[in-house]
Amino acid sequence: MDNQSKFITEVIEAVLAGDAHRAKKYVSDKLIVRATRKLYGGKPDKAKVEIMLTIGKPNFKEREFIKMFKKVGEPFPVKKIQLTRPPKKKR
Repeated sequence: MDNQSKFITEVIEAVLAGDAHRAKKYVSDKLIVRATRKLYGGKPDKAKVEIMLTIGKPNFKEREFIKMFKKVGEPFPVKKIQLTRPPKKKR
């Protein structure tokens, strides 16, 4: 199994394992792997699983994180997967 498929497996498992909505793996400063789980009614559904996988260039927020990683001296690929929880509903 090559590295790219290993990264894909890691982010998908991270999304499925917990209540995370999105998981990101920073492979290099020019490449990220992101898995986003579709929300039903503002939260992930246990019965239905629909995941959108993105492999490619980082967006604006991700580029800001990469700048921070470089400033701190974190080597690529970044070991920890960044998880994002579903947004809170406004009342």
